[in-house]
Amino acid sequence: MLDLFSKDRIVNEAGLRAALRHLDARSSSGATALQATVEHMLSSPHIFAYIISVWDRREAMISQIMTDFPTKSQEYPASIARKMLDNLSMNFLACPAESLAMDVSRDITHHRCFSEGALPVLFALNSMEFSGARSFEDEIFDKSNDRFVKKKVRNRNRPKAHTSIDRSLFVRLGVVVPLTSEAAALLSTQILAKLKNALSFYFSLLRRTELAGDIKALLFPIVGEYAKYVAPEVSSTDVESPTDRLNVYQLVQHMKTALYFDNADGFGEWRILISTQAYKHLREFRRADKNIFKIIFKKIKQLSNGHFSDDNHKRLNGPDAGIPIYDAKMTKDLRLVYQIDCVPDKDGKSERQVIKIYGIYMDAQLDRVWDALGSHLARKGREYRRRCIFRKRPLLSKYSAILPGSFPLADPEPECPGSPLNLSDKDNDHLHSLLVLEKYVTFSQAFLHSLIADQDVQHVFMLTPQEQKIVECTTSCYVLGRRGTGKTTTMLFKILGIQRAWEMSAIDMLKPRQIFVTKSRVLATRVEEYFTKLLESLALAGYTLEELAKMKARSVQEGPVDLNDLPESQMNMPMKYSELEDKHFPLFLTFDRLAKMIAADIFSKKDSAGVFFNADAHDCFVTYDVFTNQYWPYFPQNLSQNLNPWLVFSEFMGIIKGSEHTLTCPEGVLDRQTYLLLPHRSNPNFANQRGILYDMFEHYTKMKRQRRHHDVADRTHAILKVLRSQRFPGQQIDYLYVDEAQDNLLIDALFLRQLCKNPDGLFWAGEISAESSFRFSDLKAFLYRVEQQNISVNSAGACPRQPAMFQLAINYRSHGGIINCASSVVELITKFWPNTIDNLRPEKEVVDGPKPVFFTDWDKDTVHHQQFWLQMRDKAELCILVRDNAARQKFRDQVGQIGLIMTLYESKGMEFDDVLLYNFFEDSAIDLSRWHIVLNGVDGRGYAPNFERDEARYAGVCSELKLLYVGITRAKKNVWIVDKSDRSEPMRKFWTSRNQIENCTLRTCVPHPVSTPEEWAYFGHSLFSYKRYPQAIHCFERANLHRKAKVCEAYQLREVARSSVGVASLSDQKRAFNVAADAFSDCAATATGIEKLQYYRNSADCYVRAGDDLKATKAYLKFHRSRATCPCGIDGGLIHHFTIDYYSPYPSLYRPGYVLDVLPRTICSSSVPGISVFHDNLITRLKALSQIQLDFEKRAKDAEGKFTEKFAEMRRQLDVR
Repeated sequence: MLDLFSKDRIVNEAGLRAALRHLDARSSSGATALQATVEHMLSSPHIFAYIISVWDRREAMISQIMTDFPTKSQEYPASIARKMLDNLSMNFLACPAESLAMDVSRDITHHRCFSEGALPVLFALNSMEFSGARSFEDEIFDKSNDRFVKKKVRNRNRPKAHTSIDRSLFVRLGVVVPLTSEAAALLSTQILAKLKNALSFYFSLLRRTELAGDIKALLFPIVGEYAKYVAPEVSSTDVESPTDRLNVYQLVQHMKTALYFDNADGFGEWRILISTQAYKHLREFRRADKNIFKIIFKKIKQLSNGHFSDDNHKRLNGPDAGIPIYDAKMTKDLRLVYQIDCVPDKDGKSERQVIKIYGIYMDAQLDRVWDALGSHLARKGREYRRRCIFRKRPLLSKYSAILPGSFPLADPEPECPGSPLNLSDKDNDHLHSLLVLEKYVTFSQAFLHSLIADQDVQHVFMLTPQEQKIVECTTSCYVLGRRGTGKTTTMLFKILGIQRAWEMSAIDMLKPRQIFVTKSRVLATRVEEYFTKLLESLALAGYTLEELAKMKARSVQEGPVDLNDLPESQMNMPMKYSELEDKHFPLFLTFDRLAKMIAADIFSKKDSAGVFFNADAHDCFVTYDVFTNQYWPYFPQNLSQNLNPWLVFSEFMGIIKGSEHTLTCPEGVLDRQTYLLLPHRSNPNFANQRGILYDMFEHYTKMKRQRRHHDVADRTHAILKVLRSQRFPGQQIDYLYVDEAQDNLLIDALFLRQLCKNPDGLFWAGEISAESSFRFSDLKAFLYRVEQQNISVNSAGACPRQPAMFQLAINYRSHGGIINCASSVVELITKFWPNTIDNLRPEKEVVDGPKPVFFTDWDKDTVHHQQFWLQMRDKAELCILVRDNAARQKFRDQVGQIGLIMTLYESKGMEFDDVLLYNFFEDSAIDLSRWHIVLNGVDGRGYAPNFERDEARYAGVCSELKLLYVGITRAKKNVWIVDKSDRSEPMRKFWTSRNQIENCTLRTCVPHPVSTPEEWAYFGHSLFSYKRYPQAIHCFERANLHRKAKVCEAYQLREVARSSVGVASLSDQKRAFNVAADAFSDCAATATGIEKLQYYRNSADCYVRAGDDLKATKAYLKFHRSRATCPCGIDGGLIHHFTIDYYSPYPSLYRPGYVLDVLPRTICSSSVPGISVFHDNLITRLKALSQIQLDFEKRAKDAEGKFTEKFAEMRRQLDVR
């Protein structure tokens, strides 16, 4: 009779009725008969779920199953409950996502992942044996030495080693390997309780009538598979399961669990949040005094269990200071400072009280800042204060512990105005750090283990509600926000959440392929390093104490090395995109690196395009630096006069060659007529100089063609042209993250979009662009048209959901004084040129701060000039910003080498504590009459020109305001504006009318503290990473790090040599490269490790460019000798093998004997692209030559031995004769 439940029988109503009648009869016959029928239904997919969903007598069976649910781990694997859980979890996992609420869909995957991972953990728990155990605290606080090892205690047994236990099973389930039998039993009980809860959840879904149709459709599909909407169009080698790929896309819905962490083992109900400053304090005490660390640890654990007393819950700030701040006494003079805060709970549907620890301070350090902190927090409103001071008393009087309160989510209250905080500069900085800079981390098991192992890792910290919303967004999104608002953080946490959700999932699914792309190599490297440290910290949760004891604190002190010099093989990435494997993901790289990988796939090395794109970037690729050095001096003076090369180059790339309309132009550029007719309001840059700009563009194109150069727009157009006619190389990715999107061309967005097969997997982030008319609204509209037209992008053929748009308006790096001043500049741009900028809400600050200072007597009071500059010279993070190189040289001629002097372009992407904007208006090409247009923003302004009467006349002010915005927003603490021109008066009046600046004289200038050598060194490394070598030299000299200053000089000499290519004579070029090579060789002689290798390599490269083959050979030999003795474990991947296939277009280049003799000079004196390849070829040949030499010496020695014996024998014979 069991065939009654076959799919063919129950497809019609009569068959279904017969099956249900039989099920009624079996149910009446007893549990054993019913169980046999149920097990039969469970043997086929979807039948059990469908039958039970329509059976009106199911409740009795469900009640019996839940009552009989196993209570012992040994019983669960063979139970009927386990079989039901497996069947139902798979069944509902296949339900279409659009039929389910987001929280239901999330819970379905969560329960499936947990049930899959729970079974092997239960098996492992059953096999573990314990003969005794010590307390956790006894093990971690061993005073005998600095290692976490077990004490030798009499009459106390040690736990047996967990032989053959796979800790990764526990890590994937999110639990800790138990160290005692009691802990193992407790863990088994907790796992079984969660499994029972999961089964109850699935039974509740079977009762929901709105899901009946979907449950039936799984068994009897009417239309094709739901998963087809995500079926990617891939090559035949990349066949994927639709169900697997569906699960990968759904991972984004389950990141909340993946990024949420409970307290460490043994802690109580109160969740403990530790600030980064408190983490630093804990690490310091851990190293310095184990007894103090033990006291702190126990005090935190005591608070987590709600044991509040007069000793550990004493109010630190005054009763009128708003939100209470508490201190817990640990020793006579040591205090732990904390607050009862209220944050969103794990489910996101409620708020819960937590303990937020700010730091560990000496009694003398408890200053007025805590009163200010409480007053500032009180601005969040009455409801927030009520929730912070609420205490949940125990129901039974015999229990003294306080439990954390829980509240429903509250609507945000309008911020309450607060009285000004009269604090010193030091206290203001401390308050800013507590409210803005500090990140708060859960005191989890991973956090505790990082303290034990003393590892320099990063931890997942609490996000703001808006940041959390972005991370959990299930569609593509656009995120706008100035630097410091958290854009990159949300990207990083989304990548981590998806990766961790996949790792924790028990479902066998494909690894999600995620790529983070940005233009900056520095940003890509830093994000990857941060991601790696986050993964390392999470992995520590699964380590045993013995393993933690063996770990050593890492201290890496690397010298300055340009990341762009590192060979491709050292980046652990293949040369071609199609060769990427799962192990490479998540992938963090620059847009240029990604474009090269795609180009290596789609361009043949035998045709001109292949050679074109594989050529040496320093010789053939036109960057802005190449443009200013090799092109700008050769434009006719009557065209380039009074124009900014930065803005001109951006107009060439962003509008004439990189805008959307160029995709339909035959040559990939706007023709003159189209460019001249662009509307002034949306493209105000050069609005009344379009003819001149296009003349310059034609000069640029002609020079570029003669020099066989190409730029970023040429590269993107060439790639897109090929991709129109052939399939995308390799496997497309699941999630794409583009940071600083405003730095890319609009046509780059089409290229990047084709990387991602998931229409909901795109994340674009950026800010206002100072040098172009880039707008996110344009990007959004362009990509919408791309999706609609299906231009080889949406390979799945699905109708994508509308991307979400977010703005992060809270700035966490700066304060109100600077933010309000910068926002007023944006307001002016929006007022006059609304089509050139995205319409955003004004930025908000967390704390107030000093307003920018405008010096009004600069050209009158010359007596205090020298004193003023002397004050400025001793601050490391003070940058003097000037408009261009000519302005910098003029400043040095007048004042001398005072501190860091950078152009506005050089400061792009960087931040400084203090910024001095010098003669911005004086050096402006916009005259006073046009600057008067800003007075339209002043109430009662008197005379102000009429903008509508001649819009084109004032168009240049728009780009000036954007540059002014860049200058102001480079500062985090202070802005000084020094300008002696009357052109500055309109902006000064505008700011003064809004009370957004302080008008001061030199006599009122406040001196600033002198920076320490450590601060100079830190900032020197930062400047070096941005290739600001002259400024880095200055910092290292001030830090007395003369060797590092010499390294920066070598890099600067190489930059000078590179800039001479195409400008200076060939002999001058060689001379410049020879000087740079000598400098690198000198640096290598005193360096160690990777630095030594890289400096010798750089030296050899420069000698090749200088045409000195002998010195190049010697440098390469030193490189190999250093590599052989380098303790860094560098493998042979550093050396790329030369391939004759690359040189097939140049057969003369691989004649015997040609490589070591003629090839270097040929490459240096011709346009043949191959300098970098020659380097690899030379290394390979030298290795072979070295081996030949060794073989020769061995054979010579053998021959010498044989002949010596023969000569001795002949001599003996002669003697006999």
